[in-house]
Order: sequence, then C-alpha cells, then structure tokens
Amino acid sequence: MKKILILTVALLGMNAAQAQQSSGDWFEGLSRKIGFSQMIPPHGLEITYDKTVHVIFPSPVRYVDLGSTDLIAGKADGAENVIRVKATTKNFRQETNMSVITEDGNFYSFNVKYADEPLLLNVEMCDFIHDGETVNRPNNAMEIYLTELDNESPRLVRLIMKSVYERDKRRIRHIGCKRFGVQFLLKGLYSHGGLLYFHTQIKNTSHVPFDVDFVTFKIADKKLVKRTAMQEQVVYPLRAYNYVTRVDGKKSECTVFALPKFTIPDGKKLVVEMYEKQGGRHQTFELENEDLVQAETINELRVR
Repeated sequence: MKKILILTVALLGMNAAQAQQSSGDWFEGLSRKIGFSQMIPPHGLEITYDKTVHVIFPSPVRYVDLGSTDLIAGKADGAENVIRVKATTKNFRQETNMSVITEDGNFYSFNVKYADEPLLLNVEMCDFIHDGETVNRPNNAMEIYLTELDNESPRLVRLIMKSVYERDKRRIRHIGCKRFGVQFLLKGLYSHGGLLYFHTQIKNTSHVPFDVDFVTFKIADKKLVKRTAMQEQVVYPLRAYNYVTRVDGKKSECTVFALPKFTIPDGKKLVVEMYEKQGGRHQTFELENEDLVQAETINELRVR
C-alpha cells in the first residue's frame, strides 16, 4: 500500500511538471518573457490545393521558410519578387506559417491555413514599401542585414543612393569621356561603411537614342595595350539606383552604383565601360587609386 501511494504521488508530481512546461511560462534558469512590443504580427494567408496564391513583394525574395510539408512555395518564373504558394494536401486542418526575407532587408511573417476558396488569390505587400523617411514604420517588418552588403543596412544603402541621386551635385570634374555625341561622366564618389558609391551621368547631345547594354567596372594593368580576361579583375556592383537602360536624344540621366570597398594596386587602374546595345558608341573612363582614396564620406545624419 505504501509503495502504491509513493508511485501515485510521483506520477502526480510528473503530471504537474508537464502541465507547467506546456503552459509556455516555464523556462530553465533566469529568463525574460518576450513582450508584445517585440513581436512581429503575422499576416493571415489562405491557400488551397487546386489554385495557386501569388504574393508580390516590393523587392526580390532572398529566403523562404515553410512551417510544414502541407505547403509548397517558390519564386515565379522570371520574377524575383513573386512567391507562389499552394497546398500539398487537401483540407489540412492545422494552421502553419511562412516566413520571407527580401533583398531590401525586410522580414515578412504569415500564418497560413487551408480554405476551399481563398478570398485573396493575388496579394501585393505594398504596405511594406517604406524607406525610413517617415517615423511610423509598419511594426510587422523587421530589418535584416545582408552579408553581401558588408552587413550594411539595405534600407540605409538605398537611402544613401537616393540622397546622392536627388541632390545631383557634381563633385568631380576631371573624370569622364565624350564620343559620338554621348558623354559619360563620374559626377561624384562617396564612401560609407564597407561600400563605395559611384554617381554617374549619361548626356546624349545627339538626336539618336542611346540604349545601354551593360556597364562594367574592371581593375586592369596600366601598361597593357590590350586587356584580356586573365589580366582583369571585375568588380560587380551590389546595387544600382535609377539604373538607366535608355537615354533619348537631347536628354541626360543619372545612376548611382554601390560597390564593395576596394583599392587599386600600384601599376593598375579602374576602367569603367558602358556599352551601347546594337551600336558602337561605347564609352570609357578611368580612375586611379588617388581618386578612390579621395572619396567623400557620407554623414548618415544628413541622409534624407
């Protein structure tokens, strides 16, 4: 009888401990409870088996996580900012979730449930379009820092490029080229954190539109007359603000490129080339290390 009583007390104690753990308020050691002010409220999303739900984001998608195997999701073909979502199982009962991180550093959270006929088949997350200019930012977006930007804030990078573009000041007057009625200029060079910002301008003084094929940044040897792929080091832009693809006759356009910070070794130079699509009015200008080290520092407090 005594053994039965001891066993009963032990079982009751175990059940009490399990109940305490399942309440969500029990943690090992000293823990601080997460408050609602630190929560990112999720959006509700309905999906179904026989139809596809498309979610459109204001920036390319970099990461998607699904809460269960009842969901399947992927980028739409040819569209980096569109996610298509479907159910893999008909009439699944348990609610699940989906998380998305976009290139502009925003975090999106969704609670997902099954519906025979979803109310919304195409969702545009336009309420997340914010550039930090306003105080009242949505509380359901969280800023993510990306490794490719040297752990800079994507929102700050965009604001810096936008600020340089809108102020449109010409700080540099000796770097550029002009051929066939087209002028390609470097108006300014700026530095912040681990990035360099190139403010360029295309002036088309002819009547023939100039269609940009691509722009390249290469570190090449000064003494080589003919450069080859083995003798060049390509520096790829990480972001571009107002990337220009066409400049009409008697018009001009500006673009701001963000590149990883670098220096130019002795005996080498940076060659910036712009090629015309199906044309021969290619433009080229060059920088040396002396030009790079004189890049202006950007004050975050003055960025608007």
